[in-house]
Amino acid sequence: MLPERYQIDGNADFQRRFCPIFLKPGSRLVDVGGGKTPLVNRLTKGELKLCVTGFDVSQEELDKAPEEAYDDVICADITTYRGTQDADLLICQAVLEHVQDVEQAFAAFASILKPQGLALLWVPSRHAAFARLNMLLPEKLKHKILFFVFPHMKGDQGFPVYYDRCTPRQFQQLARKHGFTLESERLYYSNKYFYFFLPLHVLWRVWLIVFRAVRKQESAETFSMALRKL
Repeated sequence: MLPERYQIDGNADFQRRFCPIFLKPGSRLVDVGGGKTPLVNRLTKGELKLCVTGFDVSQEELDKAPEEAYDDVICADITTYRGTQDADLLICQAVLEHVQDVEQAFAAFASILKPQGLALLWVPSRHAAFARLNMLLPEKLKHKILFFVFPHMKGDQGFPVYYDRCTPRQFQQLARKHGFTLESERLYYSNKYFYFFLPLHVLWRVWLIVFRAVRKQESAETFSMALRKL
């Protein structure tokens, strides 16, 4: 019953609509946090002749990636890593909410990309209702709730979250500070966390409509950004 803008799944939109328009033939791409699930599949990688580097803090996750998904891998912490400014494109999906110091991650992005390189980010906002609950609930309790309601998420969810400066406005500020300009942005107002219980779902939707009327951009549940390095 809500307008379409309240129904778009940000995670899926980032993968299917947002990222593909920026994939250029022959590009060198770094998939930050790709681990066992790289964003670019082997078919697209081959068709566009992309050189893809898998970047993850866990070597175990990188080792689980499909064969030939990556041409190279880097096992490192994105907050301490510094690159050689030779990548055309960087993709970072559902990673930065787990980083304690997001500013250091932005510094790493700038060090990885060449001038005019592009960083594509998808991030849950710290203002989202599910993010607030995530930060308030004790770690063990929220894991029990999450895996009881969504048992299929075991192994893919439940990592510690910090949501450090994870809002559209603060990301734009960090981008400018580290030499990026905002090329494209999409804001999303949907998620699946409250679908399991109708009264809670309705309450969340009402709250979101009111919040959006008051805070506009900052009310987004999740958001995508394309940042161009100057």
